[in-house]
Amino acid sequence: MKLIVCIDKQGGMMYNRRRQSRDRVLMENMKRHVGDDLVYISLYSESLFAGGDIKYRVADDPCSAAADGYVFVEDTALPDPALVSELVVYNWCKIYPADVTFDFDLETLRRISKEKFAGYSHEKITKEVYRK
Repeated sequence: MKLIVCIDKQGGMMYNRRRQSRDRVLMENMKRHVGDDLVYISLYSESLFAGGDIKYRVADDPCSAAADGYVFVEDTALPDPALVSELVVYNWCKIYPADVTFDFDLETLRRISKEKFAGYSHEKITKEVYRK
């Protein structure tokens, strides 16, 4: 599967059952990355994707549904790293309160690209892509 996550500088993903932040330029970047491929998401994430250009499908367990496709995770359990062929990490480059963090072993993956771009509501966002 191809996993996509958004984290803060300390690996935070959510706080008090809510996403830390959102950014429309980040979503445009994600669209360019996934192209016309389908992204599996949780019901919670649908408000982030609704009305946008990214094709998505809501699943109770997005990681199980994705198989070898894309999955966006923010409020569900991270998959077994052995199942991930590509990891896309968007980093807000800020520190937000967090009680859910990105706890993922990157040892089986290698970073193939890193880019920084200005978001709409974030001065700087870093995107890193890892592959097996």
